[in-house]
Amino acid sequence: MNCGDGIPAFHLAHRVGSEGRVLATDISEAQIMRARTAQGPFFPWLEFRREDVKNLSDDLNCFDRVTGNLSFMFFRPDRETVLHQLLRCVSPGGQLVLTFPSLGTFDSLWQQVDQEMQAKGFSTEREKLKEYIAERPSAEDARRWLKTGGCERIDVAEYPLEIETGSGYEFLYHPLLRGGFLEDVYECFTDQALAESFMQSIAAETSSFVPLLAQRCVMSGWAPKPSS
Repeated sequence: MNCGDGIPAFHLAHRVGSEGRVLATDISEAQIMRARTAQGPFFPWLEFRREDVKNLSDDLNCFDRVTGNLSFMFFRPDRETVLHQLLRCVSPGGQLVLTFPSLGTFDSLWQQVDQEMQAKGFSTEREKLKEYIAERPSAEDARRWLKTGGCERIDVAEYPLEIETGSGYEFLYHPLLRGGFLEDVYECFTDQALAESFMQSIAAETSSFVPLLAQRCVMSGWAPKPSS
């Protein structure tokens, strides 16, 4: 799911081999087209399909494994419903594996942003940021959602990961930060010119919140096998 340019899907297709089948999905038609172009005639057992994970097609088959790297973070606000929908696509005895940045990721950055918003009197923007932070899932959320989804052999683990960045442009357009984190700050502002000015001031003072630590969470659960 959310296969992007297809690189993870190509890796999985290589591992599965021609005896299996890999379906890679993304909500972006442009991403699907890029992946298909890169695929060319190779890995004919790999299919790229446009799908909205929040509203999957009824004709999807079940798979021995359903996996997604980081994409789970984008399925707000009701991630539990999305997870349970994905479990419908897991064959009995199959596995669901998802990774996502869990609660606590980049806390030093959010604290700095909060302090700057408070100092500049951005009270409305500050409240919106608090809402964004509060809805980020924790490892305990993941464990609970897998359990309510009926999974067995549940395993959830967190691994800290330091993200290195410089200041200024390097920070503002860092591929891991701008791809789903810094946007949360921009979305707090109605005036995007004001948002850009605010973020440039943050980017000029990266020494005040580095090191940046992400909490990389891996969640795994197995669908029950039918009773014999």
